[in-house]
Amino acid sequence: MIENITKPVVFFKGLITRGHDRSVNIKKNILGLFVIRGLSIAISFILVPLTIHYINPTRYGIWLTLSSIIGWFGFFDIGFGNGLRNRFAEAITKGEDELARIYISTTYAILSLIITVLLVTFFCINPFINWTKILNAPAGMGRELGLLALIVFTFFCLQFVLQLITTVITANQRPAKASMFNFLGSLVSLLIIFILTKTTSGNLIYLGLALGSTPVLVLIASTSWFYTHEYKKYAPSLKYVKFNYARNLMSLGIKFFFIQIASIVLYQTDNIIIAQLFGPAEVTPYNIVYKYFGVVTMVLSIVMMPLWSAFTEAWVKNDIEWIKNTLRKLRIWWIVMSCGTILMLICSNFVYRIWIGANLKIPFSISLVMSIYVMIYAWNGIYTQFLNGVGKIRLQLFSGIWGILLNIPMAIFLGKKIGISGVVLSIVILAAINMVWEPIQVKKILNKTAKGIWDR
Repeated sequence: MIENITKPVVFFKGLITRGHDRSVNIKKNILGLFVIRGLSIAISFILVPLTIHYINPTRYGIWLTLSSIIGWFGFFDIGFGNGLRNRFAEAITKGEDELARIYISTTYAILSLIITVLLVTFFCINPFINWTKILNAPAGMGRELGLLALIVFTFFCLQFVLQLITTVITANQRPAKASMFNFLGSLVSLLIIFILTKTTSGNLIYLGLALGSTPVLVLIASTSWFYTHEYKKYAPSLKYVKFNYARNLMSLGIKFFFIQIASIVLYQTDNIIIAQLFGPAEVTPYNIVYKYFGVVTMVLSIVMMPLWSAFTEAWVKNDIEWIKNTLRKLRIWWIVMSCGTILMLICSNFVYRIWIGANLKIPFSISLVMSIYVMIYAWNGIYTQFLNGVGKIRLQLFSGIWGILLNIPMAIFLGKKIGISGVVLSIVILAAINMVWEPIQVKKILNKTAKGIWDR
């Protein structure tokens, strides 16, 4: 009996520990990420009906839309976060610990200055912003929404700087450990919202405080711990702030900055477009579908997260064969994932009834278009991680600019013609274009035939 149990365990352990050291590290992180992200998914699925029950579908739609708008300010890091990720990974690969500390200290200093200016500016202009019009909310909610926006933006600004610890740990090819912060924040948020449902009536202000403060507290504790223990030699210090090194971060980071803006326009404007075209209540069914198929993108991020910095390391060491083998395995994984997505689509209406209840009707067309989107997104992610890791992102930049110009008018047009699914279809069309050129660029780079824009 014991032998029957130990054989699979030994086989599984051998599967994890077999292969190149870099591959073993990736597999260990993927396994850890599956556990942590799996628990995070479970929490997020519990949070949706709990939050809707607490504040009702219309207010939940308002909350989602406001959160999306505040999230746009993330692009004000001007790409320094992703620039740090690549430069830090390169520095530690070469054993240049002091340079790595300079990059970290300089990034913290720059982002702290940026966020201070943003926060002061927002405090000044917030009283003059008509949130009820922007969110298409009832006129009587103006004062409440103004206070909510202030709360959400303040906590967002704090996270803006504090979450750099996750960038550092991920760049050191330990994304599973970095993901623990989000999980702990979500877990505490769930507990607080559960208490709110038992002790208060639906209140957006309480919701904003609960969901905004918990990740900040977790990040403060985590930052203090890691920079006094495991990452003490990289701890940010005024002594190591060298603004002349900002150019090294900026040269790569500015490209990521514009790609981030494009991603916001492509993927974060749907809530606003839907709220304006169909009302804030219709944001709720869209978000439920997005969260349901978000399981696929969550699995994608679990597999892809360790690869960005691993590709950086392999590229610095000129380990081309490892990169090619990894991409080949990812394409096989994509086929399996696509089959799972199709199965999720077939079962979607049944799952919605069990999860949310029969009162909220969700059109099958939204699920169909969203399933197509996540499959395309997963395919593109295979090549995007490599291109990000080696810093060859000029074509991504141009593709993102076209996306900025086309997505919103296309989403509005298709939304009016087809409905909510038309808004999602706009992203599908733009993402499908990237399916064509990304594999071509990666092949050219690995075969050393990339020239001009293909090699930038």
